[in-house]
Parts: sequence; structure tokens; C-alpha cells
Amino acid sequence: MQNKTVKVAVIGCGTIANSAHIPAYLAAPDTEILYFCDIIPERADRAVEKYGCGKAVYDYKEILDDPDLDAVSVCTHNDMHSVIAIDFMKHGKDVLCEKPAARILSEALEMEKVSYETGRILSIGVCNRYFNTVNRIKAMIENGDLGEVYHVYASFRAHRSIPGLGGDFTTFAASGGGALIDWGVHYIDLIMYCLNDPKVLSCSGEAFSKLGVDMKNYVYTSMWAEDTSDPVNGTYDVDDSVVGLIRTDKAVISFNGAWAQNIGINETYIDFMGDKGGIRMQYCGGFTYYTARDGALIEEKPTYRMNEMHRDEVLDFVESVRRGERNRNDIRYAVGTSKIMQAIYDSSAQHKEIVL
Repeated sequence: MQNKTVKVAVIGCGTIANSAHIPAYLAAPDTEILYFCDIIPERADRAVEKYGCGKAVYDYKEILDDPDLDAVSVCTHNDMHSVIAIDFMKHGKDVLCEKPAARILSEALEMEKVSYETGRILSIGVCNRYFNTVNRIKAMIENGDLGEVYHVYASFRAHRSIPGLGGDFTTFAASGGGALIDWGVHYIDLIMYCLNDPKVLSCSGEAFSKLGVDMKNYVYTSMWAEDTSDPVNGTYDVDDSVVGLIRTDKAVISFNGAWAQNIGINETYIDFMGDKGGIRMQYCGGFTYYTARDGALIEEKPTYRMNEMHRDEVLDFVESVRRGERNRNDIRYAVGTSKIMQAIYDSSAQHKEIVL
């Protein structure tokens, strides 16, 4: 389908669809949005009106057999990722599914199985793989600028940022986890990508559910997805902070993450530590390179124009569909991250290291 217009549907018309997927599809050459689908009819209707294209549908099953439809973006909450993605792949459609791939490892493994059995592309929306800062760091590691990278440390910590308190975000049955699966998935995937997917040997971690449990007395200044929160009648049974250690056949990876902590500082960065040089990357920002040269300690902070990673991710997915080729966000990489997160949760539950 090299010269064919790629025709897509957006399943789930919430925040990530409107901020990333839809604008990117509209900007992509030779791409047409056929459908906006949401179980909340007003969202689908609003998308049609706002963007002036497509048709509103309220049940994705109505469009599974549309022969004109080539691909879909799955922008629903985690509990429907595997169900919807698998249904569309079995009906001959390629899929871009938002992160995480699924709530639990078994669902992600089934998604991978169906993708390879059907031959359909299944990309997972870990957009950092398209961020030029990340790809600069990956190239520096591969070029030997850091020497042997022996330790990578990630911090994804915020003061009071539990999303949608009492809603799907904090309900295990819907989300599969909290801070680790929501934020940690990006950091772990980014690190594994930069290290060229090393073999994971073991994982150890502890996940805590402390600050959000007493929902009625949780104090905050702002909340992502506050329109979905229900602190009176809702559920809070996920982790709001997590620490972990991942041993690989290359570097050791350690991390400290928190949706909420009683430390009023947000720290979102990754340190890549090598025997010749090191890098501190500010998440979604730039980086500083540290080394020693000619008897002096060197700090270099490159300045460059940063790209729109969500847009570039979607644009590459469209081209992958057009070429019929898998891309850097293929489900097989996301399954690797799911295995790590599952092992961290298992380690926390059993209070012991999990060997993979």
C-alpha cells in the first residue's frame, strides 16, 4: 500500500487522543481519520465537530470489519488495551496502542502472540523512543563516549501527583498498578532502549501504597484527570511510590519513583554512569555530559531544537502501516518492559528478588 491513503480510527477520545494522536494523524500526509470512537458518546461527537472529519461511533465492534479501515489508535484505559488491540488485529488491522501495553504480563504476552500470528503491526506508545534527546544519548553510548555503562539511575518523583484519585488510575482492576506502571514504564523502556535491550537477569523492588489510601484527607494542589476522580466512593489499591533494582548482563538499573511523597520536590531525571563519562538527562528535556579530558573535568550541555516525540511516533506508525514493517515501538520490546514491571511487583509482594 505504498501510495495508498492510510485510513485510521481513534478508539478512545480522551486527553492523550486529543493532545497527541489526532493532531498527528491530521498532520500526516495521505492519512484520513474515518472514525472517532468512545463509549461516552459526547466525546466522539465532540471530536467530529472539533476536527471536521470522520464519523462518531460508540462501540468499536461496529467498525471491526470495515474493509476501508487500515489501522487504529487505542487510547482507552489500560484494562481495554489488550481486548481492543487483539480484536482489531484478528480483523486485519494494524494497531498503535498507548502505554502500558496491558495491565498485566499475561495480557501483553497474548497481544504479542496475536500480533505475530496475524502478521499485524502492534506498536506500543512509549514515545520517548522518538525523542531526539534520547536518541542522542543512545548514539553516544553506542559510540563509546561513556565507555562501559555500568549503572543507570532513574528518578520519577513528584510531591502530590496522584491522578484521578478513586477512579480508574487508582483501581488495580482497571490499571494494573500505579506509579510504576503509569510513569515507570516510560523510564524503564527508555533505559532499555538506550542500552540496546540488555538481557534482564533479576529484579528486586518494593511498591508502597501510603499517601493515597486515605482518599478523603489526601491534600493536593492540582490533579491530572481530576474529572475521573471519586475520593468518596472510589478505589485506591495501587502503588503511589516504588523503588527497584534491575540486574542485566550489561548495566545495573536502579530507580525511585513516586506519584506522591512527603518531599516537596519533583525530581524527574535519568543518570547514565560510565567509566569514561556520564550523562544526566532531564526527563522530556536536555542533558549534560560529564567527562575528564586533558587533565580537566568537562561539562558539556548541548543546545538543540527538541522534536515533538508524540507526533513523530504517530507519523512513523503511519509509515510503518504503509510499508507493512514493524518499527522501534514493536510489541516485543514492550513485553520486555512488562516482564520487568511484573517482576518488581512480584518481588514487592514476596519480599524477595525475582530471577528471570
